[in-house]
Amino acid sequence: MSMFDLTGKLAVVTGARRGIGRGLAVALAEAGADIIGVSANLEDGSDVARDVEAAGRSFEAIRCDFADRDAVLAAGRQLAERAPDILVNNAGTIRRQPAAEHGLDLWDEVIAVNLSSQFALTQLVAGPMLERGSGKVIFTASLLSFQGGINVPGYTASKSGVAGLTKALANEWAPRGVNVNAIAPGYIATDNTQALQDDPDRSRAILERIPAGRWGLASDLGGAAVFLASSASDYVDGVVLPVDGGWLGR
Repeated sequence: MSMFDLTGKLAVVTGARRGIGRGLAVALAEAGADIIGVSANLEDGSDVARDVEAAGRSFEAIRCDFADRDAVLAAGRQLAERAPDILVNNAGTIRRQPAAEHGLDLWDEVIAVNLSSQFALTQLVAGPMLERGSGKVIFTASLLSFQGGINVPGYTASKSGVAGLTKALANEWAPRGVNVNAIAPGYIATDNTQALQDDPDRSRAILERIPAGRWGLASDLGGAAVFLASSASDYVDGVVLPVDGGWLGR
C-alpha cells in the first residue's frame, strides 16, 4: 500500500471548511499529508482543523474569497512560496434559478468562483510543481460536467469548464511530471444539495436513479482523492472520475 502513502506531502485543499472539502482534507491527512485549508471563512480551530490534527497531521488555515480576483492571486502567491505537492481545487458555489430569470450577477459570481479563480490559483500554485517536475492537481468537477441539470445554468457551465480545463492542463503538464485530474461527485449530502434533499419529489427521483440507493457522503470521495494525490496515479492524466453511486451508468 506504500504507493498510496502521502507521508511527508503537503496538500492544499480549497473550500475545506465543510462538506466535500472537509472530507477530502481529512482523507488526505489520514493518508499522511499535512494540510493547508483555504476558504472564505476558516480558522485554525475549525472542525476540519480538529479532524486533520486528530489524524496526526498539521493544519494551517488561509482565508480567501474566491469571488475576489485580487484575493485569489494573493493567496496563490502565498501558497506558491510553500511549494505544495498536492493542490485540490474544491472551492465552489451554486445559484439556483431558472435560466430565463438567471441574473447575470449570479452567472458572473458562479463562473468567477468555480472556474476563473480555479485557473488563476492553479497557474500560481502549479509553478513550483512544474519547476521540480512533480505534483498533483485535482479539481472537483460534477455530474453536471456531463449533464445539463435543472435551474443551474451557471453552475453547469462552470463545471463543464472545469472538465475541459482538467484535460487542457493535463495535455500540457503531463510531459512535465504534473498529473492533473478531477473528481466528479454524484449527489452528495452537503449544504449545497440541501434544497434537493428537502424537496420530497426531487429527492425521491434522485434516489430512484442511483443504483447504490443512497445519497453519497463526503467521506465516499476520500479514496478517489488519495488515489489521484498519490504515486498510484502517476500514469493517470486528464481523467474526470465520477464517484456517483452508479448514477452515470444508469
